[in-house]
Amino acid sequence: MSNIVIKVSQKTIAEMMNFYQQALLNKKVPYTVFVAKKEQTTITAYTSGKVMFQGSSAEAEAARWSNSADLSKTANANNKAPSSSLPADFSQWSVVGSDEVGNGSYFGPLVVCAVYASKDQLPVLKALGVKDSKMLTDPQIRAMAPKIKKLVPYQLLTVEPTKYNEIQPKYNTVRMKVALHNQAIRLLLQKIAPETPDAILIDQFTSEKNYRTYLKSEKNQITEKLFFATKGEQYHLAVAAASILCRTVFLEELEKASQEVGLQLPSGAGSKSDQVAAQLLQKGGMPLLAKYTKLHFANTEKAQKIAGYYQ
Repeated sequence: MSNIVIKVSQKTIAEMMNFYQQALLNKKVPYTVFVAKKEQTTITAYTSGKVMFQGSSAEAEAARWSNSADLSKTANANNKAPSSSLPADFSQWSVVGSDEVGNGSYFGPLVVCAVYASKDQLPVLKALGVKDSKMLTDPQIRAMAPKIKKLVPYQLLTVEPTKYNEIQPKYNTVRMKVALHNQAIRLLLQKIAPETPDAILIDQFTSEKNYRTYLKSEKNQITEKLFFATKGEQYHLAVAAASILCRTVFLEELEKASQEVGLQLPSGAGSKSDQVAAQLLQKGGMPLLAKYTKLHFANTEKAQKIAGYYQ
């Protein structure tokens, strides 16, 4: 079992706690900020700033935060600090980059986007201020999106909660995202043909081996020139642009849904989501909740308890 410890800032720990909100454990461990378990990996964040990853996916999970962390210890000498295997000049290549938004939010859709940024377009994207969407405010993101759409070819795919809930029992979340990324990339490659990118960079959400395994069950597989990197938006502006377009669609859909139900639907999967979901249950039961949420999240059971809702 892999065991990796990294050192991060308190700001990063707060970001991690939000990211793993859905997987938080109700454990009170001395000197910890939180304990979470994602699949077979336990993540323990300490008040000292150290974060321990233990389990079969420890390396992959630690890699999500490697750009803001110092590797401090491994229990296995064969474990190495996660790092990108991209070529040194990769940021200057003509690349199709893909990303997704909404996977960790109880309310709202899952949105996947692929963007093609040729080397000639990179300076203009940079001048626009394109960068990691987490470093931008929502108003900045929404103002930037129309400019990006005018500048570069892109392909957006949106899976509304109703469709998501229909697919999810058949496709686990990783397989669903593999299918969506592959489809978005394939459709974008058709748009830009006969031009071809130097590479395709996917913001990594699972190991390359897993991605390619799930890909085998898809039609029209895109298998060549694939690269994977956690925090891919830091390695190429194509992924950063895709992230911004994804986030914009997600925000627009969440805003539209909020207007429909007459409640402010929150992003994320925290306690606020439980409270709002409970109100939806009281208003229209499970049919209404299923229209706006990803039902397999733990928030559903919490909301049922708050609302006193029993089927």
